[in-house]
Amino acid sequence: MKSTTKRVLQGVGLGLGCLLLVGLLVLPLFERGNDSTLFTLTLLLASIGTAISWNLTGGFTGYVDFGHAVWFGIGAYTTGVLMSNESDWIPQQWPLVPALIVSAIFTALVANLVGRLTMRLSGPYFSIAMLGFFVFFREVVRVMGGLTNRGVGLTIEPVINRPLWYYVTLIFVLVLVYLSWWLRRTRFGASLIAIREDEIGAEMRGIDTTRNKVMIFTLSGAITGLLGAMWAYQNTFLDPDIAFVEVRTIDAVMGTMLGGLGTVAGPIIGMAFLFVLRELLWTQESLLQTHLIVQGLLLGAVVIYLPKGLMGLVRGEVKLLDRFRKRTSTFEGMEAAVLDDEVLDEAAGELETEVSR
Repeated sequence: MKSTTKRVLQGVGLGLGCLLLVGLLVLPLFERGNDSTLFTLTLLLASIGTAISWNLTGGFTGYVDFGHAVWFGIGAYTTGVLMSNESDWIPQQWPLVPALIVSAIFTALVANLVGRLTMRLSGPYFSIAMLGFFVFFREVVRVMGGLTNRGVGLTIEPVINRPLWYYVTLIFVLVLVYLSWWLRRTRFGASLIAIREDEIGAEMRGIDTTRNKVMIFTLSGAITGLLGAMWAYQNTFLDPDIAFVEVRTIDAVMGTMLGGLGTVAGPIIGMAFLFVLRELLWTQESLLQTHLIVQGLLLGAVVIYLPKGLMGLVRGEVKLLDRFRKRTSTFEGMEAAVLDDEVLDEAAGELETEVSR
């Protein structure tokens, strides 16, 4: 019965996903000339990509990274340095594609170095260490004069083509979804799940946990750095305060947890829900200053009542539902006990009547 329900849910989800994909593919045809809408949707897709990349580390291995946005900022600034006119340490005006490739490679190298230093830590120590690296790199960018133009910022002169970048980002996110799906079905992906469930046990079974953690951490950093580089080119201007923003990490964590940690569809569903919720809150003037409070309450509710996210809700794996089921079974047991007592009382009464006769 459960397997049949699971297959039905998978079929419904696959059908809805295909319809959504078709809608996203034809959307620019209806939004032609409306660059603001396409740019907003491109940002949504980039946020989903960031959540997917965070999930590779936080969801698959269970290492909660509170400094994930540092890779976004490094990728963005690498592209800015290569393509702007304000930086005077290296040749300027790089072509776009080489700049994006160099940004992804450089971010991967930095992530690999940081991963070798931090992936031997665990729990809150790793999370705090990554938060420290986030602040460290942001301040480094802020004080480096000739290379990053200090805190003044860098300006890029792109050729604005919103439909093109919308499709580029959409295709990139689809590739990330397939990568996440494929990774879950490989031996390497299984080793990451084993690390999340029991790292000591995984080591005892011969898994090189440190190497595997550093590898997925490096891949996650490269993906996020490339997303940051693409964002920098479209945004045309960046400084430390908009390239290194803590809320990007918070969004990635919240979106992934809301959708479902370690799942393929979780970061997509959770990040889309969070993005739409924020847009709705921003349109209400009375909630403009309190949207972060709403997000905080939402995160608390997810941790308490939906630890497995919306994907867990679909599968019926919800603590609130479990409590309700336990209470229902308890009430049923109490009713059964009361009925049994009533039957016993009736039987005892009948027995006394027979004895008195």
